[in-house]
Amino acid sequence: MLSPEPEPSRAPKWAGTGPRVCLRHTAWGVSLLDVIPMRRCCRPGCKNPAVATLTYVYSDSTAVVGPLATVAEPHSWDLCETHGSRITAPKGWELVRHEGGFSSSTPDDDDLTALAEAVREAGMRRRAPEPEQRGYSDYSPPPARPQRPGRTGRRGHLRVLPDPPN
Repeated sequence: MLSPEPEPSRAPKWAGTGPRVCLRHTAWGVSLLDVIPMRRCCRPGCKNPAVATLTYVYSDSTAVVGPLATVAEPHSWDLCETHGSRITAPKGWELVRHEGGFSSSTPDDDDLTALAEAVREAGMRRRAPEPEQRGYSDYSPPPARPQRPGRTGRRGHLRVLPDPPN
């Protein structure tokens, strides 16, 4: 539960402008580690986590309720377990449901650590040097630069995908 609003003198400049968390300003009693992004059911008043995605295929007059999409898209709706199992299609439309149950399980720490290590190792690998070509060339290679420790590259572009159904 969040604490009451901090005193104006202690509040950061952006206080009240949106759901942000600052590591230095934890007057609300919330740290960055406490904020976990989670998609919620789109039905009004429902605060349950989304486990299914409803998509309308207008060309086929079909409504599809399937596993939660990896990315929130503009013309699809996220639903919780209850609403995903109770939704109906409009008159004259066909409703297609995912045969398996919807899973709300999140990956455990070991899975995420293994994924992070695999990405880090892939980022550190170097391509094999190309064989030297003989012949005339005006190109002179740049002087060798000292190597910096391996970088992991940009972050935030990876998504955790659910296991495929068997």
